Amino acid sequence: MNKLKIILVLPAYNAEKTLEKTINDVPQGVVDEIILVDDFSNDETVGLGRKLGLAVFQHEKNKGYGANQKTCYKLAQEHGADIIVMLHPDYQYDPKLIKYFVDFINNGYFDVMLGSRIRSRKEVLAGGMPRYKYYSNRFLTFFENLVTGQNLSEWHTGMRAFKREVLENVDWIKNSDDFVFDAQILFQIIEKGYKIGEIPVPVRYLPESSSINFRRSIKYGLGTILTALKYLIRKIKNGKRE
Repeated sequence: MNKLKIILVLPAYNAEKTLEKTINDVPQGVVDEIILVDDFSNDETVGLGRKLGLAVFQHEKNKGYGANQKTCYKLAQEHGADIIVMLHPDYQYDPKLIKYFVDFINNGYFDVMLGSRIRSRKEVLAGGMPRYKYYSNRFLTFFENLVTGQNLSEWHTGMRAFKREVLENVDWIKNSDDFVFDAQILFQIIEKGYKIGEIPVPVRYLPESSSINFRRSIKYGLGTILTALKYLIRKIKNGKRE
């Protein structure tokens, strides 16, 4: 059996303070290549990425988080990835768990893996997640599960892994260039019938980690609800046709 090519993609924006810690925790021998896509940072993320030996691509202007992921996935496909792992390089998620994400996909259990930070309210808040983000995360996840029939513990994670086939068959290129991209691609994956699994990951909110503000969070939440409603309407229409 030919060895699968595993590529780790890092959608980065002003990640200079956390990038090296993230890379140092990536397990040896699991990842074949690391691609960093910088969304026009105003710090030394690009220079540090090159110094660390990463394949670095920089946008010519700030395009947004969703646009960053689009570039990540395009490059990973062009580089021949069989499994693509997406990880925020802000050290909020533990890279040492990458090997388990890969194993679950490689062994055929799931097509997509998510890293869930939600195990208990006490643990999440102790890990530094702001209360408003915790409660909005819980509400949105409940609503998304209700609409789709899934039972995921978290839809809003920045640590994900995909089988190549998934990204080839989902039309994610038309999704938003903003944060709601994360929700849109999961709804698309569910519509295609792919299996989604989860692994619990530690909650780690650090002062130097990236995080969207309250106003952007509200916009993201409303966009997520709209995405869910659009999915529900399509589901009802398709059911009537059948």
